[in-house]
Amino acid sequence: MGAKLGDSGGDDLELNHEINVTPFIDVILVLLIIFMVAAPLATVDVPVDLPTSTAQPQPRPDKPVFLTVKSDLSLDLGETPVPREGLTGALESVTGGDREQRIFLRADKAVSYGDLMEVMNTLRNAGFLKVALVGLEGAPAANGALPK
Repeated sequence: MGAKLGDSGGDDLELNHEINVTPFIDVILVLLIIFMVAAPLATVDVPVDLPTSTAQPQPRPDKPVFLTVKSDLSLDLGETPVPREGLTGALESVTGGDREQRIFLRADKAVSYGDLMEVMNTLRNAGFLKVALVGLEGAPAANGALPK
């Protein structure tokens, strides 16, 4: 807000005492966006250990198809060892070509996340999109904390 207090002695240039808040608001909005984007990324360094689950078990189908990844990264379809190259054909023969059937994927605790993702990518490339991960049932935590 500017106010004219009197004649400044013949000077043709008048001083404007108004504060322009538009650049200030722009800076604040940019900072707000930066913090909104950066805040979720700050929680990435949380250690994760997922051997057990406290989720309610789902009803088991009559003839579930289990694909097991052992600690030596070999695959078993049911109780039968299967080479990685023959996984698609073995799945088609077990499921009868039904790509809508759910595949239950079990993995040893020693199998790395990357190796498990390779198996899941193989399943996806074969057309089996319904994959369920199998884990041990853990006791629910009393205070809502994550189990170790």
